[in-house]
Amino acid sequence: MYSSGASAGFNNKQYNSRAFVYEVVGLSQNGNSSNLNYSIRKSGTTFITVPYNRMQQEMRRIASLGGQIVGIKALSSDTAPVEPSGQPTATPKKEAAKTAAKTTAKAKSKKKVPVNTYRPKSPFVGKCTEIYDLVREGGSGTCRHMTFDLSGGDPQLQYVEGQSIGIVPPGKDKAGKPHKLRLYSIASTRHGDNLEDNTVSLCVRKLEYKDPETGDHVEGVCSSFLCNLNPGDDVSITGPVGKEMLLPDDEDANVIMIATGTGIAPFRAYLWRMFKEGEKNPDYNFKGLAWLFFGIPTTPNILYKDDLEKMTQDYPDNFRMDYAISREQQNSEGGKMYIQHKIGEHADKLWELMQNPKTHTYICGLKGMEGGIDEALGAAASKHDVDWTAYRKQMKKEHRWHVETY
Repeated sequence: MYSSGASAGFNNKQYNSRAFVYEVVGLSQNGNSSNLNYSIRKSGTTFITVPYNRMQQEMRRIASLGGQIVGIKALSSDTAPVEPSGQPTATPKKEAAKTAAKTTAKAKSKKKVPVNTYRPKSPFVGKCTEIYDLVREGGSGTCRHMTFDLSGGDPQLQYVEGQSIGIVPPGKDKAGKPHKLRLYSIASTRHGDNLEDNTVSLCVRKLEYKDPETGDHVEGVCSSFLCNLNPGDDVSITGPVGKEMLLPDDEDANVIMIATGTGIAPFRAYLWRMFKEGEKNPDYNFKGLAWLFFGIPTTPNILYKDDLEKMTQDYPDNFRMDYAISREQQNSEGGKMYIQHKIGEHADKLWELMQNPKTHTYICGLKGMEGGIDEALGAAASKHDVDWTAYRKQMKKEHRWHVETY
């Protein structure tokens, strides 16, 4: 058990700007535990981030509420780890390096990520096997789900959740050169929508806009090609690429997903792997919490709506979803509800969840969405005297903060 003097070994000024995570048990059995404003996991454990200058104060408060601190973790990689005695280890940098090396080696041995099996000069040519609309009547724009057959490739094009593939549209550009590839996030699990390990699926929105100078209607080259496909059409595919958005192997991980529009694609892959593969996926039995925030303009624009809502019903303890519907909902100030406003509504709970070292946060969608999310989560962190920017950077170092915007 930790005593109130456990931070006595941290008198060095180098720790004054640091923060630490307390792993606390016993609060769930205490009637006053709600005074901490932290929710308690089913295991009876909660994680509390504490600035160095409040360590002793927080220890006394936890003790007064019947809690017991069973672990302390320094948030900064160059801060000494803490032993049960409260003292830094004798050789913190050396031990930290050993731990990091072991962790990295273990991760590499467990996760083999395929990259660039096929390149632009010699792409794999697959056939479209299925394509259907995702936007319902009354929605805006054109967005379609499409699946390509990967069988017959030598080597086989394989991928994992969170990666992307490249599509090379046919024809040439205005300069007479072949079109360059465009990257699209994969929307299917490694087993494919048919669970036969031989297909890959995309979620593609057709790019359409009016040229500000000429007033002409402009359509995206590759997105138009893909959205106009028919079953049986050939498609030139490259990749896979990407390691930023990979789903953690840990079955107990908490996965926070923040998406706008077709940014839902990698999260569809995550959720299908977590909840829809069944016996096809015996090596992965998700037991954590998946929480999806989805920003869209109107209800008919909720992509994969029926499947997502069925999962919330079938797995209420493991999957939660919140919409930010900009043209239908209002934020607390009476304006349109965007993704950052919805994050702000739940920022305190998200902040508490992010203190768990098993929590991973993913952001995918339009570039620029990160700023509002940082502002909302920064407000929650400031309530605990923690600098959000530094905390986010630390999560990035720990491979728990993942962003892919375009």
